[in-house]
Amino acid sequence: MVEEDVYCIDILTQVSASTKALQSFALSLLEDHLRHCVAEAVDSGEPEGDDKVAEATAAIARLLRS
Repeated sequence: MVEEDVYCIDILTQVSASTKALQSFALSLLEDHLRHCVAEAVDSGEPEGDDKVAEATAAIARLLRS
């Protein structure tokens, strides 16, 4: 779009739409991870459950900062 000299505001609109789509995908992926990977690890009672919760918490923090 830049190379085609598209109006800057139109490019920014596309960037915003792409960002929102990626955020939506990230939330969906995180939800799936929590429902499956983290839940299984916690249910197993193994110490890795705590690791999975910490890992998911760090991922959520990264999403909030972005």
